[in-house]
Amino acid sequence: MHTYTEVIDYLYSRLPMFTRDGASAFKKDLDNTLALCEAFDNPQHKFKSIHVAGTNGKGSSSHMLAAILANAGYKTGLYTSPHLVDFRERIRINGAQISEQFVVDYVYNNQDLIEDVQPSFFEATVVMAFDYFAKEQVDIAIIEVGLGGRLDSTNVISPEVCLITNIGMDHMNLLGDTLEEIAGEKAGIIKPHIPVVISESHEITAPVFIAKANLEKAPIIFADQKIKANRLEKDALMQRIGISKEWETKVYDLDLTGSYQVKNIAGVLAVVDQIRQKGFAISDEQLIYALANVQKLTGFQGRWQTLSTDPLIICDTGHNEDGIKEVIKNLNEVSYNKLHIVIGAMKDKDLDHMLPYLPKDAIYYFSNPDMPRAMEAEELAEKAKGYGLSGRVCGSVIQALNEAKSTYLPGDLIFVGGSNFVVAEVLQQMK
Repeated sequence: MHTYTEVIDYLYSRLPMFTRDGASAFKKDLDNTLALCEAFDNPQHKFKSIHVAGTNGKGSSSHMLAAILANAGYKTGLYTSPHLVDFRERIRINGAQISEQFVVDYVYNNQDLIEDVQPSFFEATVVMAFDYFAKEQVDIAIIEVGLGGRLDSTNVISPEVCLITNIGMDHMNLLGDTLEEIAGEKAGIIKPHIPVVISESHEITAPVFIAKANLEKAPIIFADQKIKANRLEKDALMQRIGISKEWETKVYDLDLTGSYQVKNIAGVLAVVDQIRQKGFAISDEQLIYALANVQKLTGFQGRWQTLSTDPLIICDTGHNEDGIKEVIKNLNEVSYNKLHIVIGAMKDKDLDHMLPYLPKDAIYYFSNPDMPRAMEAEELAEKAKGYGLSGRVCGSVIQALNEAKSTYLPGDLIFVGGSNFVVAEVLQQMK
């Protein structure tokens, strides 16, 4: 294996992968991750970090934090998942993707180790990120949890601060059937004496976080109780958010325009307060510029993103109950004559937490993403029918998109969503 394509094919085909294989790829311990880290001389302890968990909002929050720290002059790593178009999106420094050569060398030089440890795809790539950040001597890295928290492969770092965003019903087959159980898994990232910021306080989950923080003697901050965020204005490219703290009121422009970002920004700003206390110098001017340029600084995509204006095509990766509710909120803010929805889902997705919230007056284009975990378009259409949703069974995602475009009339809106992988295929097609 000497080329990037060869090593990526090896990683995809050889290692268990959650996005392809589902729950069978989820390892319920940290043994493989710790074994790999040990073989690489524990790179996870060679850089400072911020750990980010949550059901929704962790990706957006991670990118905002990465933009802020990079713009403040710090060499900033960012690890997120899944990727949408290119594997290298997962591992970045100051917005630049990891080099193809580093990926090739990592796999080629460590194939025997990989074969011996038998890690999952996620375990192998998390340690790749740690090794890359250590070798590149980043000042700090933002590390996004993959799934859950307590048993997630990223949960071997010793961060400066932890951030837990929204808690909602998702991956219940792995994390629990109640908000308390899911919060308990997310709370697993809380470490002894390390501050933890909770973006959204909720009467059901707050006691879980408080109990874990007390156990670990970790300072806990509920961001929405200290920082009030309100949308003031919005257009297709920017939203203006008013921020009120006990001692000040400020206005920020944010280039991530989804309504849910108003919830995320409170948590992000609370984390900024914490890392400033730890010696990171971030001026107000640097913060203002970073929030207005998150996409440019980090390469972030797929969150309420306008892909085309003629025809008008918007995508969003929201795919669980809370994510879909936010999508609907955003759709309600857009003026259109007819709504066309290109949609797909995974076999293991609990559609009872998604389909009831989708608009019944839209035309649906049912698709199945190109992966084994995908639900067949016919099955998705049948399930959707039970909730009063109707449209056309189209097969592939691109067939569904083309069908929607052929039906589109000026003044209509095409929305693409339901799954990360539906959005990914459309982004790949339109790049």
